[in-house]
Amino acid sequence: MRLRARASALSRRSAKAVCLSDPVLGARRGEATSESQPPDYFLFPPSLPSHIAIHPSPAFACAAMAEPSAATQSPSVSSSSSVAESSAPGGGGGSPGACPALGAKSCGSSCAVHDLIFWRDVKKTGFVFGTTLIVLLSLAAFSVISVVSYLILALLSVTISFRVYKSVIQAVQKSEEGHPFKAYLDVDITLSSEAFHNYVNAAMVHINRALKLIIRLFLVEDLVDSLKLAVFMWLMTYVGAVFNGITLLILAELLIFSVPVVYEKYKIQIDHYVGIVRDQTKSVVEKIQAKLPGIAKKKAE
Repeated sequence: MRLRARASALSRRSAKAVCLSDPVLGARRGEATSESQPPDYFLFPPSLPSHIAIHPSPAFACAAMAEPSAATQSPSVSSSSSVAESSAPGGGGGSPGACPALGAKSCGSSCAVHDLIFWRDVKKTGFVFGTTLIVLLSLAAFSVISVVSYLILALLSVTISFRVYKSVIQAVQKSEEGHPFKAYLDVDITLSSEAFHNYVNAAMVHINRALKLIIRLFLVEDLVDSLKLAVFMWLMTYVGAVFNGITLLILAELLIFSVPVVYEKYKIQIDHYVGIVRDQTKSVVEKIQAKLPGIAKKKAE
């Protein structure tokens, strides 16, 4: 009995020392009264033999001495808090591929375009690339009216043939499946006024920016920018003498579906050479700006 009393006193002293070292547990220890201290059997159950003793952690013993009911409920509270932290947004349980900075629609559209250009889904990208390339090649060989007419005729041929085929099958089998395009006919494709105004406002932002840029370039707000536009337009006269608009669109589509993949594969080498070209171009532009009248004075100010 003396050994058990001495062990109980030592465990209480260690728990008290931990409570004094920890400000939170110490505050809870200070608020507790002497009557709230647990009996000896809380730390040493009487059902166990004398040579077996349970040594709880000092923090749990301090919490038990301050508030026994809270100490007994602490495991469930900690487990629920850990579950809440794991399920909270931005925690460890969140999906790694989420886009919290972007909206759902903008993130979805940008990711779809990115996957389409970088050939993430070969079948989908191949279908889009092949269809658009055929349309552009058709526009290069025929007029716009002929291409649009042939496309509409081809689409109508497919839909009408499928509609007649389903009607014959339903008449033979005596089924009442209804119209084969019923699900697509019931889709609501009306454009609301709110969505229309949102699209118009988004377009107006780009239109106003383009108008401001055109006025700034043609009224020579910055001489260097206006000269750049003049040189670019002069080079485009030679391009226009060799290629027409449809050919340029075909070349642009080929570049869009090929350059990103090549850049992703040889990114380090391309960045190295692009940096060299950028430095050389910057040095040439600085030399031209230094020789033009009024530019050096404007920079000095």
